[in-house]
Amino acid sequence: MAAGLAGRRHRGTEVQGAVSRERLIPQQFARLEAELGKGPLAHGFAGDQRWTLGRIKTLIGKLFRVGYTVEGVWKLMRRHGWSCQVPVRQAMERDDDAVAVWKAEVWPDIKAPRATGAPSSASRTRQARG
Repeated sequence: MAAGLAGRRHRGTEVQGAVSRERLIPQQFARLEAELGKGPLAHGFAGDQRWTLGRIKTLIGKLFRVGYTVEGVWKLMRRHGWSCQVPVRQAMERDDDAVAVWKAEVWPDIKAPRATGAPSSASRTRQARG
């Protein structure tokens, strides 16, 4: 009886939860990492210098003739320890020493004073008692 039930079980749910087979062999992924290290400009992507999933997908297609979806690229990169990161935007002219001096000396003078523990009123016309 148990064998009969196992034979009638729907197999689609088993396949859905499975991890997809990786299409790149370890040597190919190592080459992909090396190419990513060269930056987007080295591969013809002008504009901002960030790797997007779409750009990585295109690069994989050009290098290895392997098709991935954007979601598949995301899973591939996560599987190998890569994460989504937003670059820190700072001006090229930024002077970290001047910023540190400003934070230490100027900011405390212009910062609003802390609220006291005295009772206050939300009404603009009625003053707090106390």
